[in-house]
Amino acid sequence: MLIFAKNFILPKIGNIELPKFPLLLAPMEDVSDPPFRRLCKIHGADLMYSEFISSEGLIRDAIKSRKKLDIFDYERPVGIQIFGGDEEAMALSAKIVETVQPDLVDINFGCPVKKVVCKGAGAGVLKDIDLMVRLTKAVIESTHLPVTVKTRLGWDNDSINIQEVAERLQETGIKALSIHGRTRAQMYKGEADWTEIAKVKANPNIEIPIFGNGDIDSPEKALEYKKKYGVDGIMIGRAAIGNPWIFNQIKHFLKTGEHLPDPTLAERAEAAKNHLTWACEWKGERTGILETRMHYTNYFKGVSHFKPYRQKLVTSDNLSELIDILDDVSQFENLEI
Repeated sequence: MLIFAKNFILPKIGNIELPKFPLLLAPMEDVSDPPFRRLCKIHGADLMYSEFISSEGLIRDAIKSRKKLDIFDYERPVGIQIFGGDEEAMALSAKIVETVQPDLVDINFGCPVKKVVCKGAGAGVLKDIDLMVRLTKAVIESTHLPVTVKTRLGWDNDSINIQEVAERLQETGIKALSIHGRTRAQMYKGEADWTEIAKVKANPNIEIPIFGNGDIDSPEKALEYKKKYGVDGIMIGRAAIGNPWIFNQIKHFLKTGEHLPDPTLAERAEAAKNHLTWACEWKGERTGILETRMHYTNYFKGVSHFKPYRQKLVTSDNLSELIDILDDVSQFENLEI
């Protein structure tokens, strides 16, 4: 039985006006940095978030945490996501976040990785809704920015509590809620269950925008889930890695029912080259080269005879050489998609 949502809620977060049925880029550790966000923005992402940032790290003035606060005007609207399990630390970190003037602050109550959960943060907070509420209140009371939350269905299948979580977080004053349709126990395995997300959206007491997350990897699926589950928008994570075009592809399909052409080999090479260049500008050449290596396989997924070029891309430490390799890739006729 399908669960149909109540009347459509305009996708507005505080004073941030979003287009009808916005597409959000999910915050992903070691992925959602400024170079990657820039590519996704160019290709249609409506709202993006930083990588998640440790509240304790911000307070300690940790270099890595501070670096994640970098945002740029061309990204807007953009939110900075924080996580932690201590109310005072979350409040103080929200004040620090406010100084760089993002459009919103997002709280991560969904990260399932052990090193975060063991600190009583991320998805670890799903086992204690009262703590979740206190942490959220602490952030809201310490900033003038709109506060949103990203979370999961519950800790495991025996403790799915997203219905209670949604109502109680709305009462604290959050302006939107993004829900990943898996439990913490699932990590990223199995299928995401959007029926629970639809129940939240259909709840007559819920007045804030509800965004669904999990398993959206094609325009067809985006349209199906939009119709079937009635959410206000979709958050896309892993499907955007190496494929920033997915946002405009979905938008075009929702509008026309037709597919945009797949990116050409030249367009893939240009995206990879931009990613590399912007990463080097932001992180420094050495770090930019090393951290971009993980993306090449994704940009050229499905390209035949690419292996020799991939080997060069992941072994070269010279920026000019890497640019030349990507220029060559875009022109070689023996490479096919």
